[in-house]
Amino acid sequence: MDSETASLDKDFADALHRLVPEFSTNDQKLGLAVSGGPDSLALLLLAAQACPGRIAAATVDHGLRPASSTEADFVASICRERDIPHAILRPVVPIRGSIQSAARRARYGLLHDWMKEQHIDWLATAHHADDQLETMIMRILRGSGIDGMSGIREKRSNIIRPLLHFQKSALETYVADHGIDAVNDPSNRDQGFDRVRVRNALKDLEGFDTSLASQSASALGAAREAIEWHVEQLAAEHVESTDNGCSLGKTDFPHEIQRRLLLKCLHICEPSLSPRGQQIDQTITALERGETVTLGDILCKGGERWTFQAAPKRRTS
Repeated sequence: MDSETASLDKDFADALHRLVPEFSTNDQKLGLAVSGGPDSLALLLLAAQACPGRIAAATVDHGLRPASSTEADFVASICRERDIPHAILRPVVPIRGSIQSAARRARYGLLHDWMKEQHIDWLATAHHADDQLETMIMRILRGSGIDGMSGIREKRSNIIRPLLHFQKSALETYVADHGIDAVNDPSNRDQGFDRVRVRNALKDLEGFDTSLASQSASALGAAREAIEWHVEQLAAEHVESTDNGCSLGKTDFPHEIQRRLLLKCLHICEPSLSPRGQQIDQTITALERGETVTLGDILCKGGERWTFQAAPKRRTS
């Protein structure tokens, strides 16, 4: 084992321990989402080294490309050689609409069901530092706020991403050093996808450590958590339930705090309501002027105290 391989093995074990400290002292199982590309194959090999006998892998075959079935079988053969349980998951309903988002929803739904059936406690995906940088740039271009700029989260519920501080080039070398030729997904070259265009634009920026993007994302994530903690304290003090909604008794806060308190009040009245940034800004401006506006099916009244309740039903003739 060369020093670079040993270093990656140690870094992965450290990342796993940081994300799931209790994993080393219990008998929980780690599920792996493995497509056959170099990133997910590196995840498979690193996890097999870090926690042998406690992992299982799954490949989601969306059926969107003729080669996808062969690629799933390829991953199955690699797992079979290493005595790693493996499942191929296929959606019952064909993927339609926005291909990337629909495929993502189907993928996580299938993986969730597989974990439940196999009594798997954690799911690891192969998102890495280059993915993080691409995501942050895409969100800048879309005008995201601090939540969006926090990027891909290392841990959310029982999904972990232990490779977020690993560079793609290191993962590719790791897989090649194990004598494996990874799958090359042609969709990764499709200029019709925003991520591919961003990725191609970044190719000219040589010499940068892409893992630093995850440090920035982590710092933004910590800032987001601090703001959320503060908002929870303010909500407990100033948001009051009413017979038909709620009210916010103190409103003279910085805009970001106002925005989050407004969303909290709206979700109390209508949990499924998800207004866009411009709608939120316009609503805050109106409420500060003492005006009354309707957002979704919620009537929002301004003034010194902001009140929120279901809007009266419209009469139909």
